[in-house]
Amino acid sequence: MVFGKLFSKGKKLLESEEKRIAEKGSERERHALAKDEHSSQEILYYLALHDPSKKVRKAVAGNASTPLQASSLLAKDKDQDVRLIIARRLVKVLPTLTAEKYSQLYAFTVQSLGMLALDEVLKVRKALSETLKDHAYTPPAVAAQLARDLEREVSEPILRFCAALSDDDLVDILKTHPANWAAEAIAGRKKLSARVSEAVIDTGNVRAGKALIMNEGAEITSRLLETIVERAREYPEWHKPLASRKALPPLMAMKLAAFVDGAVKKILLERSDLDAVTIGEITAIIKRRAEFEEARKKSIDKTDPVERAKKLHAAGDLTEEAVSDATSMHDRAFVMAALALRTKSTIADMEKVFDVKAPKSICAICWKAGYSARLALKLQQGFGAVKASALIYPRGGTDYALSEEEMRFQLGIIGIPV
Repeated sequence: MVFGKLFSKGKKLLESEEKRIAEKGSERERHALAKDEHSSQEILYYLALHDPSKKVRKAVAGNASTPLQASSLLAKDKDQDVRLIIARRLVKVLPTLTAEKYSQLYAFTVQSLGMLALDEVLKVRKALSETLKDHAYTPPAVAAQLARDLEREVSEPILRFCAALSDDDLVDILKTHPANWAAEAIAGRKKLSARVSEAVIDTGNVRAGKALIMNEGAEITSRLLETIVERAREYPEWHKPLASRKALPPLMAMKLAAFVDGAVKKILLERSDLDAVTIGEITAIIKRRAEFEEARKKSIDKTDPVERAKKLHAAGDLTEEAVSDATSMHDRAFVMAALALRTKSTIADMEKVFDVKAPKSICAICWKAGYSARLALKLQQGFGAVKASALIYPRGGTDYALSEEEMRFQLGIIGIPV
């Protein structure tokens, strides 16, 4: 064997005796040598590279005297227990290397942690993630790799807690990660910059949006807040956290008052940070809305809803606004008739779709009828009685989340001509 002069450390055994044990000793002798912190670094490196016993290699991985130059060998060891042990040791030594951030030893450590972050065994990556998520010295490159892992157990702790992730990484993950929980984890981070907050909202993930609004550590610019309030018209889940958010500007509070329910209005009226003028404006808005709703109820045509729908359809007036108003008034018969007429199907087909609470089919019907994704959401929430977790929200607040091909497929299942 060839030993380099890369390492230097005092020896307890004679060099010749260490070599003999490493090359020809029993497993018990080699294990004792691998555990001994007085063993030379050359010998420990040799055992990491050549020893056939995983017991010996595990001892090497856990030995504080094992040179960091051996960590890349141990990080790709065929035994996962060896890899777990070296992962724990590398994380432990990170704080001692910060003063030498650009040194060769730091480079060896980061390289080895990067290898472990790509380990084929979930248990190894999960252990590394759990250890590094709260670690002040986590290398940014390693954090970025773990954060992009498709396994939730690996990436979620890093996405939610690790301070080493850059804004560039977070924005990129929000744009590219296929799972909804990734955006929700990022939205719950202790601190979020305005740029990342905007990227969370841009995902169109309603639960992530709610988590962001509730997160007082998230920086939300006045422009973004205005966007959020506007989109909140379609997302009831956002109403209460918005009304409760600290430092809500008076103008945003008044905009909210125009469309939220009674319980949320009460929160707005009880805010201690709004001045008397703003509270007066909110009260007036609430009163005007109540009067408008009452007038609309009185003006609704009470004739047969199906005949009403047919008459409007013939006149070309079966608009989205008419269907939306009928939905607000809980006029199910009219809405079912309107959708049937616009999609050239039957009321029975419409009733069947809404009875089984099928969100994809409801979206496809609205699309076929020429109505917006926002109305599709309103119908899912209303007559569809779709669970909040299954709702299909508009992408970006306006576009259908389903592809045209998928909606055509849904229409085919219902039996509606495409």
